[in-house]
Amino acid sequence: MDIKISPSVLAADYANLASELEKCSVGKADLIHFDIMDGHFVNNISIGAPVVAAIKKVCKVPFDVHLMISDPYRYADDFIKAGADIITFHTESDSDTDKIIDKILSGGCKASLAVKPATPIEDVYKYLDRLSMVLVMTVEPGFGGQSFMESTLPKIKALRQKCPDIDIQVDGGVNAETVKLASKAGANVFVAGSAVFKSDNPASAISLLRDNALQAVL
Repeated sequence: MDIKISPSVLAADYANLASELEKCSVGKADLIHFDIMDGHFVNNISIGAPVVAAIKKVCKVPFDVHLMISDPYRYADDFIKAGADIITFHTESDSDTDKIIDKILSGGCKASLAVKPATPIEDVYKYLDRLSMVLVMTVEPGFGGQSFMESTLPKIKALRQKCPDIDIQVDGGVNAETVKLASKAGANVFVAGSAVFKSDNPASAISLLRDNALQAVL
């Protein structure tokens, strides 16, 4: 599986987003990760579709939109129109999973399902034939800067054994060391916020994450 690095805008300088994302432009990052929080599904509020649409005008890297919201069915169209390329939503949300996947796919986006650390990975299995990616949360969703939970690694391993060809994303506490653990377990798409945007050289940080992930599976 190809290694993909998806820097999380949650850790970027919101006053200078265009210049921040230029540091992760094409040839460096594979995706740009947007954490969408509603203050209900998680105890935090972040950004909405208008911000994603504005950033789309100045960033050519594909958008990886993670809906940490209670009713993703209601808002999926807004993020499709805003320019999302991949839309991830949670199995634990209040919306009907099949209907959301249908909406995302009919809108021309790739569909992805996320599970919290305590959610069994088996919850996604019946949807795998329509998903491009599964996100295994390696922290409790809602806030950046948390420590990587190694207890989630068995879920990654189980999913990779179940579905060798799907993209498996991890989000939370990913840095130059934990990326090795996640990669060895079977993940190939890595969301990194602080490790990229809080570094002195984001482009070098992305390269280091990619190299370490690759070395872990050699």
